[in-house]
Amino acid sequence: MQATRYALDVSAFNDLGAIEPQRIWNGVVGRTVHGDRITLTYVELEPGVAVPEHSHENEQQGMVLSGSLTFTVGDETRELGPREAWCITAHVPHSVEAGPDGAVVVEVFSPPRADWMGLEPAEPAAPRWP
Repeated sequence: MQATRYALDVSAFNDLGAIEPQRIWNGVVGRTVHGDRITLTYVELEPGVAVPEHSHENEQQGMVLSGSLTFTVGDETRELGPREAWCITAHVPHSVEAGPDGAVVVEVFSPPRADWMGLEPAEPAAPRWP
């Protein structure tokens, strides 16, 4: 699969603040870089937003940078805060709810999230850096 990037293909470097934000779910915005074998995304979740249970073919790893989440993976639910991480294998159902202050997370998916390559743009806004 050929990589599709949101930065110029002439450079190996990206400025996340310059990447167009995309709406992943209602209340969930990502700034994403797609490589040949992984997708990396910086995700901002609004306070209290819930991502319904879903699953996908991609392995998913992530870490909370700021804020908090209540994450359910399979039959296990855990509250996560800054510096806490998760690993979800392919096809395992999972859901998440952002805490009262929202959350900022970074996630990696393999194989790349081909379904995210055509997501609609979100309202332009400055990223919330932790």
